[in-house]
Amino acid sequence: MRHAAAWLVWVGAVLVILSTTRNPWYVGLVLAWIAVVFAAVRTQADGSALAPLSIGRFGLVVVAFSALFNAATVHFGNTLLFSMPEVIPFFGGPVTLEALVYGALNGLVLTGLFAAFSVFNRAVPVREMVRLVPRAFYPVAIIISIAVTFVPVTLRQYHDIREAQAVRGHRLRGLRDWLPLLLPLLVGGLERALQLAEAMTARGFASAGSARADNRAKGALLVGLVLLLAGWLLRLVWNIPTTGGLVLVSGVGLVAAVLVWLGRQTPHTSYRSRRWAGADWALVAGALLAGLAFVVPGPALDRSSIFYYPYPQLSWPTVQPLLAAATLGLLVPAWGEWRVSSVSLVSDEF
Repeated sequence: MRHAAAWLVWVGAVLVILSTTRNPWYVGLVLAWIAVVFAAVRTQADGSALAPLSIGRFGLVVVAFSALFNAATVHFGNTLLFSMPEVIPFFGGPVTLEALVYGALNGLVLTGLFAAFSVFNRAVPVREMVRLVPRAFYPVAIIISIAVTFVPVTLRQYHDIREAQAVRGHRLRGLRDWLPLLLPLLVGGLERALQLAEAMTARGFASAGSARADNRAKGALLVGLVLLLAGWLLRLVWNIPTTGGLVLVSGVGLVAAVLVWLGRQTPHTSYRSRRWAGADWALVAGALLAGLAFVVPGPALDRSSIFYYPYPQLSWPTVQPLLAAATLGLLVPAWGEWRVSSVSLVSDEF
């Protein structure tokens, strides 16, 4: 199992690439590598990989909706498909092929982001996600993790109840037939909630002596956030980069210092800390190689192909071979998972 922080770097690299380019070549490559990694990553035992919506269904819905919505609202482009009556507000006007393609590309980007977080959810258990949260927000992280795991656990219990009722000859024909399914599901949810509450109380969660933020820390945190906002406004709105940068850095430093102080006031015990292995560093290196290639300029990389825009006339996108090769860094976790799987299979045979 890879380190959760390494997977977070991998997701960040995917976010950087997909938010930087709309070139269908690069977007398609990233989607293909995400699909390979998703197929290679093993499902964790805590059931976090269960999701109510698959990536394929999400992609079909989002790509179709984004393409149609953009074509109906953005009346720009040279390749006319048909025209909507002008009397229709907001949707009236020409519908072009360029707007349809650009909307589909935006839908593919959203699908890639959803797929990347699905891989992260499939590869990283909830307990490892909680460890990534600063200790100042540890109680909030515990509550969020419980809420996240509620949906897959409920879905698994629903399937178990339905199979048990089907064995008994139960068939769903109307609304009344749902009662034998919903009542056990509700009772099971209440039982899990009571057991969880008892376990958290026994472990002293949110007790009176844990993590009470001092009023001065709250005031310092508020000042740091104000400095962050002021620095951002000075740099981007009032065009004062030097002063804005100093104010921005001071705000970041103050917020980080307050969070570290609050984290030290929160008692936390870890039975076994996760250590970085060679495969974790390889994952981070591959992700950084892929992400930095799309944002850091260099003499050997022609980054003009990143900025693809189908308006006003749809054209064939160009591709830079080095940038396309850099995206292969996203495949590092798939190689690591397949290597671990092959080693485990060989050990099982012998």
